[in-house]
This record gives sequence, structure tokens and C-alpha cells, in this order.
Amino acid sequence: MSIFSDNIRFLRNKKNLSQQSFAESLGMSRVRYSKYEDGRSEPPYEILIRISKFFQVSIDLLLTLDIRKYPIDDMVNLPDNNKVLPVVVDSEGNNYIEIVPQKATMGYLNGYSDPEYIESLPRIYLPFLGHGKFRGFMADGDSMPPFINGTCVVGEYVESLKDLKPGKEYIFVTAEGTTFKTYVKSKKKSLTVAADNSFYDPYDIQLSDILQVWTYTIGILPKDYKPYLPDYAHLKDMIGDLKKTVQDLEGKISKFPS
Repeated sequence: MSIFSDNIRFLRNKKNLSQQSFAESLGMSRVRYSKYEDGRSEPPYEILIRISKFFQVSIDLLLTLDIRKYPIDDMVNLPDNNKVLPVVVDSEGNNYIEIVPQKATMGYLNGYSDPEYIESLPRIYLPFLGHGKFRGFMADGDSMPPFINGTCVVGEYVESLKDLKPGKEYIFVTAEGTTFKTYVKSKKKSLTVAADNSFYDPYDIQLSDILQVWTYTIGILPKDYKPYLPDYAHLKDMIGDLKKTVQDLEGKISKFPS
């Protein structure tokens, strides 16, 4: 027996289907299908695709996760009818917000679709956010003020890239890591993002590299955070110096014969 065998038996029984009726829906004989369910044979790729589409469960979950331990109804539907976003709830059905610590960022790239990994993350509950699937990521750098290092940026899951809106902030989970940026525009094979800090130039993210996108909802600033306040006295002195420089230049220019 294998995880795959256990999964397809469990999912078939959950739909109250006999081996015969399910085999017919896949276009094969019951004898052939029973070998997959008993673990005596492994299905070819095209059969895996059919099974995945029938149960609306991604192939990676069918092959690697014991679905019996994680109710399939507690996974968020994603595009293409795949369920790969685990949802953690408490005994009363409240939706937790998992927090991805800075040190766990790279691990998240491998475990973002694994319920066991998601359950291992620290989590909080913010009831005022209402319905939706939220997750927290740690800000890094100074590209999106006032979100300094140590800020927890909470985002709501975006099901389709078509839902992105120019000028809005998003957390992009890519093959390279996570980045918090403002969405600018889409291209054929990429999308352009920009930092709010004008010191940084806009850049493109390849669509093929994007694993998840979360729209910015709320930021939780660190305990010792102090807002940046301009030094107005220094700014006033700078403006005064500039005025004096301009006046000196005007005086010198006025001495030239017209």
C-alpha cells in the first residue's frame, strides 16, 4: 500500500462511488483500477491527471500527503481546480493567520502546500479581518516605508493574477523568496513591481516564478518602532542656503552687460 493508494480509496469512498463506477469514469476496467487502489501497480501520468481532475486535488498532494488526516474541505480552492492551500482553524472554526518568520522564508518555498508544515508555523488570530485566507510575512529592508525590518505584513490570498490592481501593495512569493512590493503592470510573461522607496528601481517578476500572491491587508510594526520624522530645522537651513546661492547667482548674472 502507498499514500496514493490510501488517498484514492479514501476519496472514492467519500464520494460513495464503487470501484466499478469510478473506473468507468476514468475510462478503464475495474480490475485495472483496483491494482492502483491496492498498490499492486502505479498509474501512468495521464491517469494521474484524470484522477486529479476528478477529485479536484493536485497530483503532488495525492502522491505525498495522507489526505485522511487533513479534511479536504479545509483547503482553499485555487485556480485550475487544485486544492493546495492548507487552512488552519481552531475548534470553533476561526481562521488562524500563520506567520512565516524571517528564518523560515526559504523553508516556506518548499512547504507552502504542505498542511503539516503550515500547522508548524506560529499563528495569531485577528477577528476584525473578517472572512478570507490571511498569512503574515516578515518585512525585510527599507524599500516599503514605514515597514522596516521586524514588521509583520499580513496579506489576504489572491486566487488569480487577474485580480491584481495597479498601485496596490502585494506580497509575492516566488522561487527566489518573498518580496513586498507595489504592483505596476502586467506583461506577457512577467509583471512589473516597484518599491515605495524611490531609491530602488522597478523590476520584473517572471510569471513562471510566482508561487503565491497575497494582497496587503495590515502591518504589525515592531515594539521599538519609531516613525521617521524629518529634521525640519535642518531642512529650513538647507532652503535658506539654496535661496542665498540663487541670490548670489542672480547678482553675478546682473553684472554681465546685456
